[in-house]
Amino acid sequence: MTEPTATGPLSGLQVVEICTTIAGPACARLLGDMGADVIKIEPPEGDPVRQMGQHADGQSLYAASILRNKRSIALDLKTPAGRQIAADLIAKADILVENNRPGVLERLGLGYDALSARNPGLVMVRISGYGQTGPYAERPGYGAICEAVGGVRHMTGDPDRPPARVALATTDYLSSVHAAFGAVAAIHARSRTGKGQVVDVALYEAAYTQMEPVVPAYAKLGLIPQREGSNLPSMAPNSSYPTRDGGWMLIAANSQPTWRRLVALMQQPELLTDPRFETIQARGKPEHMKAIDAIVADWTRQHDGPQLEDMLRQGEVPCTRVYTIADIYNDPHFAARQMLPQVPHPVLGHTTQIGVVPRFSDTPGNIRHTGPALGADGHSLLAHTLGLSEARIAELSASGAVHLPG
Repeated sequence: MTEPTATGPLSGLQVVEICTTIAGPACARLLGDMGADVIKIEPPEGDPVRQMGQHADGQSLYAASILRNKRSIALDLKTPAGRQIAADLIAKADILVENNRPGVLERLGLGYDALSARNPGLVMVRISGYGQTGPYAERPGYGAICEAVGGVRHMTGDPDRPPARVALATTDYLSSVHAAFGAVAAIHARSRTGKGQVVDVALYEAAYTQMEPVVPAYAKLGLIPQREGSNLPSMAPNSSYPTRDGGWMLIAANSQPTWRRLVALMQQPELLTDPRFETIQARGKPEHMKAIDAIVADWTRQHDGPQLEDMLRQGEVPCTRVYTIADIYNDPHFAARQMLPQVPHPVLGHTTQIGVVPRFSDTPGNIRHTGPALGADGHSLLAHTLGLSEARIAELSASGAVHLPG
């Protein structure tokens, strides 16, 4: 089967990735989805992301997605020959994405000064826990740690319980978007200056950007916001409410007209004249929020989720069932927007993955192939990209500098 060609807005850009786990590989996957040619340099044992998540028939389902649209070469960067191959590949690249601890690539001779001397237009995207500078730069920083430092963990969860973990790698993925944005911004700057530069992305700072309304409020008012659970702060009813069939319904009756429509559906007109609930400000007081949430919850428990959702939508009250992944697979909107594409896989037949976002009207991105096996493109890259002879490739393989499959 012929592989689709790159059609996205980044077609023609060459990216080298020296990353592990989530934030870095997700950044390079975004660039690949937009058409860039991504070469992933992995250690001989492979990126640990290949062992994360669920597996089917011994195949990593996570790797099939986060490594899609990439070519893989397995190099031992502890060897001089492995480092030389990496440097040669980077010399031909527009962008290098790396998420090692600050100083690691410098110790390998792959710091920006050395690389840019050979490739002045190189854009080097560096993703780390705390950034390349500052007193915390040397600390290891994972997404969960950095969202705690960034203030996000303190605000996550219910007010009467310890700070909660979001069940997804939100800080890593938010950082990956900042990194991809920084990469293309630096490429745009290069079109004017002809020079590359370093893009410094810190996970704690990506998390911290979500604190935008909190930062000025603390400086001027001394406010330290607390956890609100599933509620929108100072706004009610706006929360998740239980349904009879064991699900949850998110109802957002923020405005006065929407509140009146919800009360009409609930057939409790006395709520409109209750002084606790007459205005948005009154309903936003903590004790009043608890009261109205309890009343709405008593009403939603009398209905199954699908019927309740239909009732609320017909009544023009913003709402949705809280989707599970099963709901997503059965939802016509996800299907219509191509958010569940089936991507061919050499062992599994296909895997269903997340779709390509954002969308472009004239130069859309696409999924050209699933995540490759470890080192699957090593021979091709050595022979065709770097022009090495078969004898030299065999020598590199025998020395352990490069690991070729099979």
